Amino acid sequence: MGPVLELRGVSKHYPEHHALDGISLEVPRGAFFSLLGPSGCGKTTTLRLIAGFEQPTAGDIFLNGARINHLRPYERNVSTVFQNYALFPHLTVRGNVEFGLRRRRASGLDVRVRRVLELIELAGKEARYPAELSGGEQQRVALARSLVLEPDVLLLDEPLAALDPLLRKQVRGELKSLQRRVGITFLFVTHDQEEALSLSDQIGVMRVGRLEQVGTPEDIYLRPCTRFVASFVGALNWVDGVAVRPEATRILPDAPAGDVKSRPATVTGCVFLGNTLQVQARLATGETVTAEVSRLERGFAPGQAVHVWWRPCDELALPPEP
Repeated sequence: MGPVLELRGVSKHYPEHHALDGISLEVPRGAFFSLLGPSGCGKTTTLRLIAGFEQPTAGDIFLNGARINHLRPYERNVSTVFQNYALFPHLTVRGNVEFGLRRRRASGLDVRVRRVLELIELAGKEARYPAELSGGEQQRVALARSLVLEPDVLLLDEPLAALDPLLRKQVRGELKSLQRRVGITFLFVTHDQEEALSLSDQIGVMRVGRLEQVGTPEDIYLRPCTRFVASFVGALNWVDGVAVRPEATRILPDAPAGDVKSRPATVTGCVFLGNTLQVQARLATGETVTAEVSRLERGFAPGQAVHVWWRPCDELALPPEP
């Protein structure tokens, strides 16, 4: 079975800049796929091209193996959840959810709306208006409005950005569970590394209009292909040109034994983060490193002489920047 969505050499050029340059991508059917990258890298442009809100300058977009470049947004079996949800304030929950079905003159409207409201746990709130809902409930209504259309691909443009941090983590878990239950392919756009790593089956990391790497969260984090990917998805320590993640960097008062690499250093500071303690240290060469240790290992103080060490297998093999 082929990919549900495929981009072949897709570019989007504006008079003032090139938003995308030759993006080629396959999204597996039924996957939770994230496009991750900083602002301005082209991820939202990619979503708009798939949805039909923009036309590519070059390249082709395929849905279920059929080229869809020429199709208008309403002719493509994809649906979009926007960052601001775009709910109709004058319509109730039910009115918002059934809006697309009514425009399509779909059959079985009552059954489909009831089923999706039960799925997102909003049954009993059909008569409420968006202003009477919490941020998390509004986000669920936006999801329901798209899911009820049974799209081949659900496009999500940073849908959690408007939520406060605690609610964002809660809804994140609900979103992944929902995707597993409905089985619809999700294409999720985010600049939040933790979000992408925790939600995705696969991640495409973007930079200035290009795809830097596509892979599983484990591949992206533990086996990055470029220095940009390595530094964008997590913190790095650089020692003699070698990159090591802070959680793989250890720190001891005495030199460690065994097949490890170590450097003498001086503690410059400690940051308590609840479950972990970040210990900053400066090497004799002037390089600064951070080690993440258990909060139970407290006892490091500024000015203390220590040894920073790591295992060779924890080094990231990264090519030099071109």
